[in-house]
Amino acid sequence: LEARGEIAALADTINDMTGTLRTFADQVTTVAREVGIEGKLGGQAKVPGAFGTWRDLVDNVNQLAGNLTTQVRAIAEVASAVIKGDLTRTIDVEALGEVLALKDTINQMIANLRDTTRTNKEQDWLKTNLAKFSGMMQGQRSLESLAQLIMSELTPVVSAQLGTFFVMDVEDDRPVLKLLSSYGYRHRKTVSNRFALGEGLVGQAALEKQPILVTNVPEDYVPISSGLGEAPPRNIIVLPILFEGQVRGVIELGSFEPFSPIHVTFLEQLTMSIGVVFNMISASRRTEELLEELKRSNSELGRRSTELEEKARLLEIRNREIAEASASLEEKANQLALVSKYKSEFLTNMSHELRTPLNSVIILAGLLVENAEKNLTNEQVEYAKTILSSGRDLLALIDQILDLSKIEAGRMEIERRRVPISEIVAYAERHFRPIANRKKLTFRTSVASDVPPSIVVDETRLQQILRNLLSNAFKFTETGSVALRITLERETSRFQNPSLRRAPAAVAFAIEDTGIGIAPEKQQLVFEAFQQADASTSRLYGGTGLGLTISRELSRLLGGEIRLKSAPGQGSTFTLYVPSTTEDAWLPPLERGTARELPRATPGEPAPAETQRPSIELAPPVPEASKPTAMAGSAEEEAALRGTTVLVVDDDVRNLFAVASLLERHGITVLSAGTAKEAFEVLDHSPEVALVLMDMMMPEMDGFEATRRLRDDSRYRNLPIIALTAKAMPGDRESALAAGCNDFVPKPVEQEQLLSVVRRWLDRRPRQRA
Repeated sequence: LEARGEIAALADTINDMTGTLRTFADQVTTVAREVGIEGKLGGQAKVPGAFGTWRDLVDNVNQLAGNLTTQVRAIAEVASAVIKGDLTRTIDVEALGEVLALKDTINQMIANLRDTTRTNKEQDWLKTNLAKFSGMMQGQRSLESLAQLIMSELTPVVSAQLGTFFVMDVEDDRPVLKLLSSYGYRHRKTVSNRFALGEGLVGQAALEKQPILVTNVPEDYVPISSGLGEAPPRNIIVLPILFEGQVRGVIELGSFEPFSPIHVTFLEQLTMSIGVVFNMISASRRTEELLEELKRSNSELGRRSTELEEKARLLEIRNREIAEASASLEEKANQLALVSKYKSEFLTNMSHELRTPLNSVIILAGLLVENAEKNLTNEQVEYAKTILSSGRDLLALIDQILDLSKIEAGRMEIERRRVPISEIVAYAERHFRPIANRKKLTFRTSVASDVPPSIVVDETRLQQILRNLLSNAFKFTETGSVALRITLERETSRFQNPSLRRAPAAVAFAIEDTGIGIAPEKQQLVFEAFQQADASTSRLYGGTGLGLTISRELSRLLGGEIRLKSAPGQGSTFTLYVPSTTEDAWLPPLERGTARELPRATPGEPAPAETQRPSIELAPPVPEASKPTAMAGSAEEEAALRGTTVLVVDDDVRNLFAVASLLERHGITVLSAGTAKEAFEVLDHSPEVALVLMDMMMPEMDGFEATRRLRDDSRYRNLPIIALTAKAMPGDRESALAAGCNDFVPKPVEQEQLLSVVRRWLDRRPRQRA
């Protein structure tokens, strides 16, 4: 349309606007098609001549296309980097709305992928190194090489620059950790190489059995040194090596950098493997030691086996020799037993044969000494005294031999009781003061102040020893003095007798004299049976040499011993030591015997224990003038004897005569029988018999059997029967009592002893016998 003027201008304007709009539409459509359909980025709308609003529209479309291009390309670039393994990239383009959400999602995905990859790498590193160290530790045979290998390989793996390896050991029964190997460690005097449990971080980790991680280590810590300088580590980790809960060692590592969690995990798991290998090496070493010991044992066993075979062969030879010797010894033992039997029988027979005539001699001599009818001259009475004294001396000798036989047979009886020291001193004074006066010797007795007032001992045996020692002292001392000194010895360890060594103290009875003395080479000899210092001593002083032998053996039975100090011409000191104790444990056991009631002595009579035991009279007899003529007793007691009837059974007419003479002198009617059969007949016809004196050794039927038969008869069951016999060997008294006798009186009897026993049992007899 042709127009002019303003219309033409308007038409041009409208045409220009239409052209611009068409161009704008084409450009926008092109950009939209490239981005939306073709996927091309970076396109821009180009509308020349656009101004104002149209320019703004073009710019907005271009800005939209540019932003989309930037965002998509940024995402594509990061995605390409991730695909190539670069997980360090992130999308940092500006975005809003859903694009922003997309950006954040992709960035989070990359972060997760980065963490997963790192974790996988760490696990791969962990497993690879654990496997590596497990392989390296296999085949290690010593703890030293294992520790050195671990230090050399482990320290660099965890980026450490310092390492120490401590092993558990024992010192003075206490556990201690000792340095076994190290890496980059330089010893310093101020740093210990061993730690007790709980001492330092090493000891504390072992005590708690837990790792210890230390950061920011102080400047004065053990430095990490090189050729260029040194600096302290900033981080320390201490790990205990455990096996089945037991600490086997400790590893300590130092580093400039902190230990990462994967390093800590690796170290914790590695120490468990090290503990297993540690135990295997220890067990292997112990096995090797045991194998080596077994080899040595087998070698020693082989050598011993050879030796044993040789010894077995020699032993077999020795056994044959021993068997032959045993047979020979058995034969000799039988011979010795037979000899001992013959000896006992001989001593029994000799005792009987010697005591039987002595019985008559002593009783009849005693009756003559009494001279009751006053028909003997003084000279004849002295003759009778000499006969009586000689008979008693012979009896003492027989008693010595019998006592020695009892001791050798182990049948000596020990009857202990508490004995006052004052009684012992009084006994010595009573028996030896007259002898000292007669020989014009000084006799002193003394008791130390610390000696206990009494001791537990067999009084009779103690008196027998003291009587023997004092008798010898007076016998071998012509001038000077004899002394009895009683002291307390507190040091008992020097004694030989175990009873003395166990005792808290010992009472010493020292008998000192100024006599002839004994040469040193003879001092052991005098204690042997039938021995004296020399032959001239026996000729000059007499004696059999039995007294000291018996005294020595009796002292042993008392739990003591005798010591001798002497020099020729200077006198002798015999010291008897006995335990000073109130207890009875030191006393030897008594022989098993038959228990019976011992009658108590009546006033004026000797004690029953003394009337039933033969004694050794070694001291010179007390002059007869100082003795009573007989134990007559009171007038009432003498009247009680008169008119009683006693049956004396003995096959020896001399004894019948002697005993009958003694009893008849005291008003007793005596019936006699020479055999057991005659005794039965007398008793059957003489019911008035109140007591029987029974000899034990008679022909046809002995006194033991005769007594048993009387006890079997109810008429004589309570009849007092007293064994009056010369049998005085060990066991004779027990045999007589077991046969049924009420009492035992050995021959030869003393008048007083026999009368005392007869009087005692007559007082106890039943008033009437059916």
